[in-house]
Amino acid sequence: MVKFEYKTFTLGDQLTKEQKAYFQKYGVIQFKNFINQETIQLFISELDKIEKSWIEQGIEKINGIPLKFGKDPKGNKMIQRMCFTNKYSTVLAEFLKDPRLKLLVELLQPYDGRISDNEKDGLVFNHYVNAENSKFTQMGWHTDSPRDLFLGQKILPMLNVGIHLDDCPSSNGGLRVLPGTQNQSVLKLLFGKKQFIDHNPDPREIGFEINAGDLTIHDGRLWHRVEVSPNFGEKSRRRVMYVPIITGKYMPKSEKSKTPFYHRFAKVVQK
Repeated sequence: MVKFEYKTFTLGDQLTKEQKAYFQKYGVIQFKNFINQETIQLFISELDKIEKSWIEQGIEKINGIPLKFGKDPKGNKMIQRMCFTNKYSTVLAEFLKDPRLKLLVELLQPYDGRISDNEKDGLVFNHYVNAENSKFTQMGWHTDSPRDLFLGQKILPMLNVGIHLDDCPSSNGGLRVLPGTQNQSVLKLLFGKKQFIDHNPDPREIGFEINAGDLTIHDGRLWHRVEVSPNFGEKSRRRVMYVPIITGKYMPKSEKSKTPFYHRFAKVVQK
């Protein structure tokens, strides 16, 4: 595995050679202050409205993808993983058209990529909170590639783009990756660790010092996990929106879409 140099960047109106080289080497990159505090609060408000509406309507799946429910520190029902949120908010739908997000497609070259607003799980909202009845506090080691095999496709490059809505220093848990493992063999990509079952820290892993408004991008072939927060209640709250940038055949989802069978086996939900 490559020796990692932790560095952050600012995303302008184009990707620089340094930024592209950094991502190609490590399979992950962090951009500071991608959205401001006003936009963060707007997004949180939109997500709260969607959550309230879905709970009131008793919705359990969107386009065949199960929602993940839990309870907040006060014991109230909450949705800890929501998908296709961009289809239920004009604000979030417009955000996916941000020209800066479209720049990230270049990180997949020589493949042609696209923002997955209508495929996979769309714009996902993960709401981690460490509380007594929380169902979503961490996520085990995994790569995103096995899903391609489950869907009968060959493994293709993809990006997971995370928009962070809360401060999350590495001391509060959060994203962990093994830098450079996007270039591993197929066998190691699939079987290097026990997918989703293994939560053990790896001496080679690195975490991130994230502020609300930051953007993280990681290659889907990279081994990554989400560490549980050592804190409880409000101090443990971590809200992150994820949208994939994908390659390959266009495969849109709709309300008639069937639930992918791997969801039946997963006790933890993939991003």
